[in-house]
Amino acid sequence: MNALGPRDTSQGRHESPEERADRRWSELLQEVRVIQTGVQILFGFLLTVVFTPRFTTLGQTDRTIYVVTVLLGAAATGALIGTVTFHRLVTGHRLKPETVLWASRLALVGIGLLLATVAAALLLILRIAMDDSPVPWIVSGLVGWFMLCWFALPAWMLHRYSARD
Repeated sequence: MNALGPRDTSQGRHESPEERADRRWSELLQEVRVIQTGVQILFGFLLTVVFTPRFTTLGQTDRTIYVVTVLLGAAATGALIGTVTFHRLVTGHRLKPETVLWASRLALVGIGLLLATVAAALLLILRIAMDDSPVPWIVSGLVGWFMLCWFALPAWMLHRYSARD
């Protein structure tokens, strides 16, 4: 006996394009609020590292990794905050569906930049905290885990359940 999937129990939403855009905007805003908090905390922490006494003892490679990490964090912050400013600047011009589409794309760019920021931060921290040899493997494994959770599982679900439509 096959279990019913979530799409098998619903006739779908009956909403106008404007209602759909409003709903999708609200959903996107909630998602960005969650991720933006984490990005801002991570970025704030990264900004303070340069002022610690330990920073002056870092070698050139670790300083370069740090600078790249800060730049990636700044770019992620910009992309995620950009979703809100995008909406603010085009509000009132009857472009809500287009705004949701482009803000969603900007949020995905921010998520990709967050992945790169976390990977670079892990690389830096683990290089300082432990022997260098396993660090690339550990970071690669964690990046793979993030990619599985953030991208592969949703893509699999889309493929699996969209194939029935």
